[in-house]
Amino acid sequence: MKALALFSGGLDSMLAVKLMVAQDVDVLGLFFETPFFSSAKARASAASITLPLKVMDLTEPHLEVVKNPKHGYGENMNPCIDCHALMLRKAGDMLQEEGASFVVTGEVLGQRPMSQNKKALFIVAAESGYGNLILRPLSAKRLPITVPEEKGWIGREKLLGLSGRSRKPQMELAKTLGIAEYPSPGGGCLLTDQVFSKRLKDLFSTRTSPALRDIELLKLGRHFRLGPHTKLIVGRNKQENDDLLSLSEQTDLILTTVSVPGPTALLVGDLSPEMEALGTLITVSYSDAEEGESTEVKLLGQGEERYRMGRRTDKKPFKTYMI
Repeated sequence: MKALALFSGGLDSMLAVKLMVAQDVDVLGLFFETPFFSSAKARASAASITLPLKVMDLTEPHLEVVKNPKHGYGENMNPCIDCHALMLRKAGDMLQEEGASFVVTGEVLGQRPMSQNKKALFIVAAESGYGNLILRPLSAKRLPITVPEEKGWIGREKLLGLSGRSRKPQMELAKTLGIAEYPSPGGGCLLTDQVFSKRLKDLFSTRTSPALRDIELLKLGRHFRLGPHTKLIVGRNKQENDDLLSLSEQTDLILTTVSVPGPTALLVGDLSPEMEALGTLITVSYSDAEEGESTEVKLLGQGEERYRMGRRTDKKPFKTYMI
């Protein structure tokens, strides 16, 4: 018997896999990657429990869900119910080609009040199209019986009935199953981050079909909305400066201070003289120039190199532009 497991790399998904393996089920882990969550944690956790893991890109359909979630967002821009339904649907579609019979998840009833209450779990299962083939081993005894249990593929008596937000039962079970190391909970999805969500909402308001680069830029630096179609991104450290350079395009302007240490800034969109002047002023004000000091800024892009002077001023007025 074989199962496909949605595998985030967190403790709950590790335990769900272990409970299946304990019942002689062959498990293949699945991780659906997007610009909003990386497979790094899943890869490390899968290796630690010797779980074969398949990582697949889900960017295009997931982005449509993020833009228009049928069941709305969580606290920020996280469409958890729609996201889980999409992933389970994709996993279900893979059952036949992988020679598997059912899908496993590490969800725990009531752990997340909005997306893992009983109603939400039922919605997710129904909208995936594979409802009775989805097994949640950690909370199975509190949920309706599924096909894998009904047909005797696995024993319901060996499954659990966890509920609520406490992680103590999972931690105790981890000791019993020999899982010594596992990631701390949370922090995996950028859509739950307040600042990133504001930037993404701003991006959607200005671009109906943003490119992957537009989303990657949201992860870097300080963002300033200078105009309806103009944004300035200012690096906060050397790594971000380098990343901004690597993501720059011919249509952008790269701003750097010449005579004093300072950030790399990327001006994208409408590059009018007024926007260039404001971008120069902000770039200088985040440099090491002295208060009131004027310094030269190099503007590189659109096939030419130019220079502007800018005077460092108090940064507080620029907060009104910050996303």
